[in-house]
Amino acid sequence: MPPTNAYSPQPSVPTSGRLAALATDPAPLFVYGSLLFDDVVRILIDRDPHRTPATVHGWRAAALPGRVYPALIAEPEATASGHLLDDLTAEEWQTVDTFEADFYILARITFANGKNAWTYAAEDPATVEPVTWDPEIFARQQLSAYLTNCTAWRQHYDARR
Repeated sequence: MPPTNAYSPQPSVPTSGRLAALATDPAPLFVYGSLLFDDVVRILIDRDPHRTPATVHGWRAAALPGRVYPALIAEPEATASGHLLDDLTAEEWQTVDTFEADFYILARITFANGKNAWTYAAEDPATVEPVTWDPEIFARQQLSAYLTNCTAWRQHYDARR
C-alpha cells in the first residue's frame, strides 16, 4: 500500500485555454508594458518574480487607442525592450493570463540568441496606434491610477476563486 502522504508533483504550467501551449513548450514570459513595473506585478501575484532585461527584434510595443497599456505587434524593423519573467508558477501564469485582455494572443517569440519566450501580442495588428508606447510617460501620467485599478481587479479576482 503506497503512503498516503506521497509527493505528487504539480505541473509547472497551466495546461488549458490560452496557456495550453506552455505545457509542451515552457519558456519565460516577455513583458513590455504595464508588467514592466514591479508594483503592478506585485499586486497581481503577490511578489516580484526574477526579471532579466531583454530586447526582441521584429516586434514593437504599440500604443492602443483609448488604453494606457500597449500591445506587442510584429514589425520587421522594430525592436521592443522589456523583461523576461522566468520563474512564474502555474498559478501565477493563470493569474497573469486572466488579467491580460481577451484581444491578446499568447505568441512565441525568438530572441537574437536563439532563446524563446512567450508574450501577449495583439491578435489584430490593425487595432494599434502608429506610435510606440512609452513606459516613462505611463509611469508619470497613468501608473498611480493603474495601480488602483489593478488592486481592485485583484480583489475581484480573489473573490471569484
